[in-house]
Amino acid sequence: MIERVAVLSDIHGVLPALEAVLAEPDVAAADLIVLTGDIAAGPQPVEVLDLLASLGDRACWVGGNADRELVEARAGRPAGIEVSNWAATQLRDDQVARLAALPPTVTLPVAGLGDVLFCHATPRDDEEMVLVDSRLERWAEVFAGLPAGVDTVVCGHTHMPFTRLVDRRLVVNPGSVGMPYGGAGAWWALLGPGVQLRRTGFDVDAACARVAAESGFPDAAAWADEYVRSRHSDADALAVFGPRDGR
Repeated sequence: MIERVAVLSDIHGVLPALEAVLAEPDVAAADLIVLTGDIAAGPQPVEVLDLLASLGDRACWVGGNADRELVEARAGRPAGIEVSNWAATQLRDDQVARLAALPPTVTLPVAGLGDVLFCHATPRDDEEMVLVDSRLERWAEVFAGLPAGVDTVVCGHTHMPFTRLVDRRLVVNPGSVGMPYGGAGAWWALLGPGVQLRRTGFDVDAACARVAAESGFPDAAAWADEYVRSRHSDADALAVFGPRDGR
């Protein structure tokens, strides 16, 4: 049984945001750090992957759609997002191999929460949408086939934090470390024995300046201004994502 788990999702290659979260005392003291996908697709992919690799066995990695798309882009199948195609060209071969080997789900026993399944979007798919206000029928559809013993599901992908019950099963989305919708800062979650949704503040101006100065991505400054500053609200994101959850 794991006592404390820090969950970091959707880092998207933003090194200053990741550094801020890793400096949190509760993250440093956690028994395990679980990364729930979309780790490197962003302006500082190599640096983010190297920093996470330095955590060794303290980090448990789960793959997301953007991680898969980096591998595919490296193999000659470009993604639909410019920064992902650029990031794929920056990665070392060992980093591409690591992303290619990431599991889609990991299930771990966490104190107070039972068996917790960690995934990126849903347990069955790395890019389908479920949201805080998705219908119970939709949740039942995406959870079909889950073992009855899974008490808690942790997912990311939509970059908006929430917790909710779904027919006796707890669902947690930690939000996004590097591309938050709804407010600047690095969002993450602390599990065990309950659930804490956390936001780590950092100097956003300085972070945007660092990304612009240190990244070789041609549009790094504009990318950071849009995403690190969280220009998109949760209401904006829900309006865009809502139709994709079948409503």
